[in-house]
Amino acid sequence: MPISVGRIKNPIILIPRAKWKYWVLFYYMAQNVTVSKNRNVPLDMIRNIGIIAHIDAGKTTTTERILYYTGKSYKIGDIDEGTTQMDWMPQEKERGITIMSAATTTFWKEVRVNIIDTPGHVDFTAEVERSLRVLDGGVTVLDAEEGVQSQSETVWHQADKYKVPRVCFINKMDKLGADYMRTIQMIRDRLGANTAIMNLPIGKEQTFKGVVDLLTKKSLVWGSDVLGAKYDISDEIPSEMKEDVKKYRHKLIEQICEQDDSLLERYLNGDEPSVDDLKKALRSATIAYKLVPIYAGSSLRNKGVQPLLDAIVDYLPSPVDVGGIRGINPKTNQEEFRKTNNEEPFSALAFKIQLDPHVGKLTYIRIYSGKLKSGSYAWNSIKDKQERVGRLLLMHANNREEIEEAYAGEIVAAVGLKETGTGDTLSDHAHPIVLEKITFPEPVISLAIEPRTKADQEKMGTALQKLAEEDPTFLVKSNLETGQTIIWGMGELHLEVLVDRMKREFKVDANVGAPQVAYKETVKSKAEGEGKYIRQTGGRGQYGHCFLRVEPKARGEGYEFVDAIRGGAIPNEFIPSVQKGVKEALDKGILAGYPVVDMKVTLYDGTFHEVDSSDIAFKIAGSMALQNAAKLAGLILLEPIMKVEVTTPDEFMGTVIGDISSKRAQILGTEKRGKVSIIVAMVPLAELSGYATTLRSVSQGRATYYMEPSHYEEVPKNITEKIVASVSPTSTRG
Repeated sequence: MPISVGRIKNPIILIPRAKWKYWVLFYYMAQNVTVSKNRNVPLDMIRNIGIIAHIDAGKTTTTERILYYTGKSYKIGDIDEGTTQMDWMPQEKERGITIMSAATTTFWKEVRVNIIDTPGHVDFTAEVERSLRVLDGGVTVLDAEEGVQSQSETVWHQADKYKVPRVCFINKMDKLGADYMRTIQMIRDRLGANTAIMNLPIGKEQTFKGVVDLLTKKSLVWGSDVLGAKYDISDEIPSEMKEDVKKYRHKLIEQICEQDDSLLERYLNGDEPSVDDLKKALRSATIAYKLVPIYAGSSLRNKGVQPLLDAIVDYLPSPVDVGGIRGINPKTNQEEFRKTNNEEPFSALAFKIQLDPHVGKLTYIRIYSGKLKSGSYAWNSIKDKQERVGRLLLMHANNREEIEEAYAGEIVAAVGLKETGTGDTLSDHAHPIVLEKITFPEPVISLAIEPRTKADQEKMGTALQKLAEEDPTFLVKSNLETGQTIIWGMGELHLEVLVDRMKREFKVDANVGAPQVAYKETVKSKAEGEGKYIRQTGGRGQYGHCFLRVEPKARGEGYEFVDAIRGGAIPNEFIPSVQKGVKEALDKGILAGYPVVDMKVTLYDGTFHEVDSSDIAFKIAGSMALQNAAKLAGLILLEPIMKVEVTTPDEFMGTVIGDISSKRAQILGTEKRGKVSIIVAMVPLAELSGYATTLRSVSQGRATYYMEPSHYEEVPKNITEKIVASVSPTSTRG
C-alpha cells in the first residue's frame, strides 16, 4: 500500500516550508516506486475492469472512492468542484460529465486493479465500445431510484457482445425514492441477468447507513468516519432484517450450489458449504456469466464501496481466467490461439488513440500475450508496417509513469507509434496475428465548419485530422462543389465538444453551421441501367460502355459490388474503374445529395473499343449507369430514428405525450416510477432539434430526456419532397 501519510487531509501543512519541495518529491517518488515494485504481479492477481453505466448513475464518483480507499489518491475528487482525477479534461470539469475514458492502476488486497472509467453519455459511446473490447470484467453502476435506464441497456448489451462478466453496484441508496429490490427486478426483466443478491441495505434513503453481507452474515456500518475509509463490522443484524437476511441468504446459497454439482450434492444432503467454497463456486459462475453479483451502496456518501472492491477481486476474472485470445494468422489465414503469458509470442490490440500535449500521440494497448520493451519494435499486422515503440507508460488519468517493459495482461500506453490506429493489432514480426477489430456506430449528425482567418485555415486541417484519428466516430469530409468542410459525429454535444477542443488545444477559431441530420438514400426495387460515355476530339477518343443491375439489401447490410462479366465483354483492367465510378456516385448521392447505402450493384455486360477505351471513360460510364439504374429502382430517403426516454412528473405527462406525438413519434410505452412517469418513444432525429428547450417549457423545467440512435427508416413521401426541393446545385451535403 502507498505511504500512510497520504491519508492526512493536507499533509503539506505538517512540513516546514523550506522542506516542502523535498517532501513533495519524496511523496510522488514513493507513490511511483510502490506501483513499479508491484507491477510484475502474477497474472491471477490482475483485474482489468471497466466502470459502465447510464449518464449520472455515479461511475466517476464510484471510481474516485475506489482510488481513495485503495490509497491511490489522498483526497476524494468531487465532480461539482471539478476536482476529480478521472475527469481531467477542461470540458469534463465544466460540464460535470465524462467525455473521454480514463485508465488508472491501483491495488486492493495485493491484487492489481486496472480500471477504465467510461462516459455515460450516448454521444461518446465509442469510448465504451473500445474499452469493453479490451476488458476482462465490468462493474455496472445503477441509480437505485431510476433503476435500469436506456443507456444502462445499451452498455449492458455492448458488454454482452464482448462476453464481459460483470457485477452490479446499485448506487445512490441514500436518494429519495431509492428502491433496491425494484432495481434488481428491473435488472432481471430488462437486462435478462440471473442476479445473485450479495448484500442487503441497512435503512434506505436518508436512513441508509450500511449493508448486511449475506454470505458472512455480518453487518457493515459506516458511521463516524465522514470519508468512509473506516466502518464497523459486527455479527449484530438489525432485528427487523433478520427474516429477510435468512430468506435471501438461503436463496443465494441455492443459486450458487446450482452452478456446482459437488456443492449441490452436499447442500441437498443437508451439509451447508463453507463460505470459501461458496465464493469459489460463485467466482466460476460469474466468470461464465451464469450469475451477476449485486451490491448496494452510496458512493457520494462514501458507503458500500469496499464490499464492491472485494467483489472485483473475488469474482471478476483475471487474464488467466479469460484464458487467451484467438486471431487469424495473416500469412496462412488460419485461426491461432495465444495463451495469456509472457512466454508466448507478443500480441496486443491498440484500442485508443489520445493526443497528449507533452508527449504527442499516445496509443493505448492491451497486451494479450508476450512482452513489449521500451525502445523495441512491433509489427502492425493490419497495415503490414513495423513500428518503433519509443516509450511505454502506465497511465493514471492524464498522469504518466514511464516503464521499461510491459507484460501480458497489462493495459499500457505507447509513445512513438506513427501508423497504428484504433483497432489495429500489434504482434511479433515472426509470428503475426490479426485480432478481432472494434466496430463503431455510424455518425448521425453533421455540420459545416470554416476557419475564421487565413491563419486558422492552415491549422484547421491538422486539428481535424488529429481529432479524427483519436475518435473513430468523428468523420471529416470535404464537399468538392462548395469547398466546405463537413464534420460528422454522434450528436450535437459530441460535435460541440470537438469544436471546443479544436479551439482550446489547437488554437483554431472556426465558424460552424447549424447541425444537419445524416440522411441516407437507397432503392426500393430491382432495376437495370446503361452507361455509355463516348467523346471524339480529333485524335484518340474516349469510349466506355457498361450495364449495371441494382437491387435493395436489408437495412445496415451496406454496399456490395458484383462482377458478373462473362466472355470478356469488358476487359478485366477496366472493371475496377467501373467500380470506382459506381462508388463515387454512391458517395455523392443521386436523389438529394446524401450517400446511397444498402444496395447490391452487379456489373453484367458492356462493350469496349480497342483504341479509345480508358480507365476514365469506364469510370464515367459506371457512374452514369448507376444513376440511371437507381432512378428506375425507386430512390427513397432514409432518416435516423432515435430512441427517446422522457422522465416527467405525472402532471405534465399528457402535455409531454402530446408534444412528442406531434414530432412523428411512435410511443412504445409508459412506465410509472415513484412520483414520475417514463415515456419511451421512437422519434426521427430531424424532429428533435431544440427539444431540450421545448421540454423545459412544457414541464416548467422539471422533465428530462435521454436519447440514443436506434435505426434508419424511410422518410415519408411528403417530407422527402420538401428535402429534395430544398437541395440546390450548391448543396452543402457531406
